Amino acid sequence: MNNSNGNHQLKRQLNPMHVWAIAFGCIIGWGSFVNPGKKFLPNSGVAGTAIAMVLGALVMIIIAFSYAYMVPKHPQAGGEFTFTKNYFGKTAAFFCGWFLVAAYLTNVPMNSTAIGLIVDGIDGGADILKFGFHYSIAGFEVYLGEIIFASAILILFAYLNIIGVKKAGFVQTVLSSLLIVSIAVLTISALISSKAKGINLAPIWGFDKAEAIAAGATVESADKFAHGGTMGIMSAILATFAIAPWAFVGFDTIPQVAEEFKFSYKKVIGIMVVAIAFGCFVYTANNTVAAAVLENWPERVMAGDWVLLVAAEEMLGIFGKVLVGVAVSCAVLSGIMGFYMASSRLMFSMARENYLPAIFGKVDKKHGVPRNAMIFCMIISLSGPILGREALGWFVDMSAIGASMGFFFTSAAALRSLKKDKDGRPILAVMSALGMIFSFIFMVLQLVPIPGLNGVHFGRESYIMLIVWIVMGVVFYIMQKKHLIDEK
Repeated sequence: MNNSNGNHQLKRQLNPMHVWAIAFGCIIGWGSFVNPGKKFLPNSGVAGTAIAMVLGALVMIIIAFSYAYMVPKHPQAGGEFTFTKNYFGKTAAFFCGWFLVAAYLTNVPMNSTAIGLIVDGIDGGADILKFGFHYSIAGFEVYLGEIIFASAILILFAYLNIIGVKKAGFVQTVLSSLLIVSIAVLTISALISSKAKGINLAPIWGFDKAEAIAAGATVESADKFAHGGTMGIMSAILATFAIAPWAFVGFDTIPQVAEEFKFSYKKVIGIMVVAIAFGCFVYTANNTVAAAVLENWPERVMAGDWVLLVAAEEMLGIFGKVLVGVAVSCAVLSGIMGFYMASSRLMFSMARENYLPAIFGKVDKKHGVPRNAMIFCMIISLSGPILGREALGWFVDMSAIGASMGFFFTSAAALRSLKKDKDGRPILAVMSALGMIFSFIFMVLQLVPIPGLNGVHFGRESYIMLIVWIVMGVVFYIMQKKHLIDEK
């Protein structure tokens, strides 16, 4: 059954810029533009969010060194799955791969559902996509127009992936470059604007319960915002730091396309660090711009406004709205492209080792891409526009868990490799050990309710989806176990 040594190889077509764009495009998505009002400002404020994002970026960079060490040793598609298989055996590899599929693939349909929200936010309430029959799932209204438009985008980007990774890499580079330029212009404009008006960032550590009520929250709803103020600076920082795996998931997609690099693997760590640093800048800039420009941002947050969009429009008029529209559209589209690539390469790698049906391990002879795996990812993703954002959110919560699993196993594999090869790199060994510790902490913060950190851990529906995903994995593993290749 072992087909890992057959002619199932991907073409080397990606340059460093392509790979950076894949990672950065996956790191920055819709959430970085709407969460300033939904999570970051009320939970952590400006200062708490900035500190949390910088700390999160530093932790991700520590973990990235383990990835950079492992990629040259095992430069095949599959990334964390491949590392785990080679150092911890088939059971651990399946466990890691199964959760990584959830981490990557769920982000594609989730990004697609943001397309309608972008249009609604930019078009000034014209609701141009809200036509045809509609229905509600978990309180989210789904319209035929939004389904058609989002599905067309998903099919188009799947096609771009199928006709060649080089073309996909070029499109990804354009999108990611436009994204970073748009945010840079917005940030510079906000700095100039804030100097003229005076910066108003309070409450800088997020709301306590009294501040949330004063801003317009009900007594019941104010509880979920009680992270800053009297809850203390530490809780304000941890409230956002806890979601670092979700915020920075994307840099770890680089090993998934390692088989398609046409450059030295020594460049991997530099690409990862730059992608993480740019991601940290975008998260922090979006949050700070919204608070610095809007003098009444607490009331705007409680009213449910898209605070970054409102701030951009107050600052630059229609050009501000266009700027945010371009940036968030590029973020969503680059996320679709990047996670399509990561998901299909992970499935391809698992199929090549018989962890998934062999059909997903076939490479298109003309374009050198895993065509069948890509088509499957597209079909699954097309469910997103139909189900709506709320139902998908229950699955996407597993993205942070899947990413944390990947971080943990990669760090553990690097530590074992260093010991096995008697590689005298004490600093890297310490970084790998720290990577394991931080990954475990992230999983605890996401799964275990901790007083003072409301809204960080899973909701009830997400716990149910997690249990369902685990049960499905156990059943699938039992079915496939006799075919698995163990190279431990």
